[in-house]
Amino acid sequence: MRRFLLLFLLAFAAHAETLTGYVTEITDGDTIVVLDADHRQHRIRLAGIDAPERHQAFGSRSTESIARLTFNKNVTVVWKKEDRGRPIGKVMVNGVDVSLEQVKAGMAWWYRKYTKEQSPTDRRLYEQAEQQAQAQRLGLWADKNPAPPWDFRHARAGVDTDQQCPCTGTLRCTGPKGGRYCLTDSGAKKYQ
Repeated sequence: MRRFLLLFLLAFAAHAETLTGYVTEITDGDTIVVLDADHRQHRIRLAGIDAPERHQAFGSRSTESIARLTFNKNVTVVWKKEDRGRPIGKVMVNGVDVSLEQVKAGMAWWYRKYTKEQSPTDRRLYEQAEQQAQAQRLGLWADKNPAPPWDFRHARAGVDTDQQCPCTGTLRCTGPKGGRYCLTDSGAKKYQ
């Protein structure tokens, strides 16, 4: 397996940048700060996942989970693009894909919106990991209707300001299939 990962990283690296360093800070369940050999800090957004926001259900647990995986450890980051000035990359610790581990533990969603940026192997692994975490009701999947962070951010940004949600007074949202819901204080969806 390590040989396969090394070959993948080498092939991927032909079109990508590689950063190695030491994790000095955890921002949340999908963002870390890496100190490189030149003592420059890099805020890294983990590719392939979206973790619960800090004030969302499981936000703290997701942050703690990624800290156990990366904090005070050497990492390799392979990245191709940036978002808001931070590289979005695949973070590896001793050959272990940190994003995949977050999905396996039920501490992050597989970010399907960006699947085309993943290798076919990663797409398959992440999908299987999320399905297994859901089936075993691990982490955020223990909630009846966990709210994906993209919906949580959408609701917090003031979507549908003309319609107050009757369940908590927060704003009502429309889901991807047209379902109307509001977010509870815990971050879970409550359908109307």
